Amino acid sequence: MNDASLPASQKPIVGVGVVVLRPGAAGHEVLLIRRGRPPRQGDWSIPGGKQEWGETLHEAAHREIMEETGVTIAGLKLIDVVDGLMRDAGGALERHLTLVDYRADWTGGELRPGDDATDARWVPLVDLPAYKLWSETTRIILAGAALE
Repeated sequence: MNDASLPASQKPIVGVGVVVLRPGAAGHEVLLIRRGRPPRQGDWSIPGGKQEWGETLHEAAHREIMEETGVTIAGLKLIDVVDGLMRDAGGALERHLTLVDYRADWTGGELRPGDDATDARWVPLVDLPAYKLWSETTRIILAGAALE
């Protein structure tokens, strides 16, 4: 089937996520946000969101970080691309996300939740298990931290 013939609800959405790191007392700290909207509303995750029409992925990464957290970043490095296929209780595909994940360094700004984040905080990598992250999010964070 040709992609142009699909309804908008049946087309993949391109999203960008960023593992933002900064030095902390116990090693690296990662920036986490609590999601204020679906998917995974209420869960902790890395900041990010949808790529907008005419926007490069790098531009989307910088914009999303600023909108959701108020901080600035530099040094984007690609970590991975993840397919997020979300299904309903009967197994039917409800949402198809293509998530492009980057690593970046914090360069400044006052941390505050914004846009669709209800909370934002710096979390030492050793404390990640307490946040009950999606397994893919944990994998991406650890892969990003290893990119130095």
